[in-house]
Amino acid sequence: MPESEWVLLVRYSEIHLKGLNKPFFERKLIEAIKAVLSDMDVVIKKAQGRVYVHGLALTDIELAISRLKKVFGIHSVSPALAVDATWNTIVEAAYTLFADALKEKSSASFKVIARRADKSFALSSDEINRQLGGLLITRFPELFVDVHIPSIRLGVEIREYAFLYIREVRCAGGMPVGSSGQAALLLSGGIDSPVAGFLVAKRGVTLCAIHFLSPPYTSERARDKVEALTKILSAYTGQIRLHLVPFTQIQLLIHENCRPNETVLLMRRMMMRIAERIAASEGALALVTGEAIGQVASQTMESLIVTNEVVKMPVLRPLIGFDKQEIIEYAKAIGSYETSILPYEDCCTVFVPRHPLTRPVLSKLVESEAQFDYNKAIEDALNNTKVVTINRHLDYSPQA
Repeated sequence: MPESEWVLLVRYSEIHLKGLNKPFFERKLIEAIKAVLSDMDVVIKKAQGRVYVHGLALTDIELAISRLKKVFGIHSVSPALAVDATWNTIVEAAYTLFADALKEKSSASFKVIARRADKSFALSSDEINRQLGGLLITRFPELFVDVHIPSIRLGVEIREYAFLYIREVRCAGGMPVGSSGQAALLLSGGIDSPVAGFLVAKRGVTLCAIHFLSPPYTSERARDKVEALTKILSAYTGQIRLHLVPFTQIQLLIHENCRPNETVLLMRRMMMRIAERIAASEGALALVTGEAIGQVASQTMESLIVTNEVVKMPVLRPLIGFDKQEIIEYAKAIGSYETSILPYEDCCTVFVPRHPLTRPVLSKLVESEAQFDYNKAIEDALNNTKVVTINRHLDYSPQA
C-alpha cells in the first residue's frame, strides 16, 4: 500500500452475531460488494470485522458509496485516508482531513473517536483521542471540543494501517442477499408489494417475482411499469427472474360462473395456487405478498385465512401491521413510489365488484370454484407464462 491511500471502509453489524457461521455471511457480503463494483478496478479485502475497498479513483468514490448503500448486510461506509500506523503520519492525515472539512466554516465542534485494534500501537485509544484533539485545536483555532453532539467526528482506527475518516454513511443494513434462501414475491403494480419484497430481501432472501397480466384489459404500459419496479428492486437484491402470468381467462371464468362479491377472493386463491407452482419451480421456500390487515376487503383476517388455505408453502407478509402512510414512506425511501403511482392499472382492478366479501365462508368459495375447471385454466396460464430476467441495476439513484 502507498504511504497514503483513499479506501472505503465497510462496516457490518448483525453478521458479527453469527458465531461459527460468520464466514459464510461474510463471503455472501463480499460477493455482493464485488457485484456492485464489478465495473471498477478495485481490490476488496476483509480483516478484523471490516471490509476494505482499495484502488478506487477519487472520481469514483461517491458512485461506489451510492451503490454500496443499497447492499444488504452493510451497516455503514466511510471514505477513509489509510496511512502508515505511525504517530506523525496519523497527525498529518488528520490535518489534511480537517483542512478540507473547515474550508467554509468559521467555527466547528469536533470529537476524536479512536479505536486501537492493534494493541502494539504505543498510545491507547483514550490517549489518541486527547493528544490528537489537542494538536487539532492548536492547528485550527476555529475548532472547539464537543463530546456530545460534535459537528465533525474524526474516526481513527489503528489496525495494520491507520484509517482516518470524518464521514460515516448509513447503508441498508440487514443480511446479505442469498444468505437466507429464496422466496417468490407476488408483485403487483401498486405501492405495497415492492416494499414487501425489499423488506424480505433485507433479511437475506433472494427474490423471484410473479406478476399477473390481464390483456386486453390491462395495457403494455402496465407490464412496463412492473418491469420498472422489478428493476428498482434489483438495485438492492441483484438479479430477479420476473414471471409474467396471463390471467385473463381465469378472471373471465370466475366472472361468468361465480357470485360477484366472491370475485376478488377467488382471484386471490387462483393467484396463490399459481404462485406456489412457480415458486416451487424456482426453488423458493415461501411466498411474499404486500398485504396488511384490514387495508382492503381481501385483507381482513377471514379473507387471509381463505387465501392461505389453497397453499402449503409459508406466506410471508412483512407489511401485515403497517398502515398505508408507513408503507408510502418506505416506498419513497427505496425509490419505488413514483413508479408505483403511475396510472396504469393491473389485473386486480379488472372485474372488481362494488361490494366484495369481507367475511367469507370457505365452503361457499370451494362450492363456487367447482363451477368451472380451474385446474385446466391454471395449467394453461402456467404454460403461457413468460420469464424476464432483470439483472442488478447499478445506476439507480434513490436511497434506502
